[in-house]
Amino acid sequence: MAIADDAFETGPDPDHPGWNQWNLRDETLFNTAVLGRLIVRREDERCRLRMFPQRRHENLQGMVHGAATQGLIDIALFATLHTLGRSDAGPSVTLEISTQFIGGGDPNRPLDAVSEVMRETGRLLFVRGTVEQDDDIVAAYSGIVRKLPPR
Repeated sequence: MAIADDAFETGPDPDHPGWNQWNLRDETLFNTAVLGRLIVRREDERCRLRMFPQRRHENLQGMVHGAATQGLIDIALFATLHTLGRSDAGPSVTLEISTQFIGGGDPNRPLDAVSEVMRETGRLLFVRGTVEQDDDIVAAYSGIVRKLPPR
């Protein structure tokens, strides 16, 4: 099924000047239902996708659950594709993600996935990045996205 052009809210975020929204309009789908509201901005040749952890994102140790961090990373690949790569790509798919968890995420601070495009071909986007909270690194990652043509 193709994702309609109006499936996302991508305009300026009214609560965070300098940031744009990165949310599916259908809040019952994974992005918003699991991770909550997301915001994005371009920083030179990098894309920064931010989530705001909530109690539901915590594990038994009171840290951000690795699955929530991994979900943020997956969505960051697509935010990067559309923010830094080919914005005319249609619905695309994750081919691979490699993640190295370095530290625990603090559920009381925003969690940012900061990504850069390493290479882009006609059909593939190679991305790497880190998940950060201020100066703390939570994870490092790389991923490959298969771009599909717009429908």
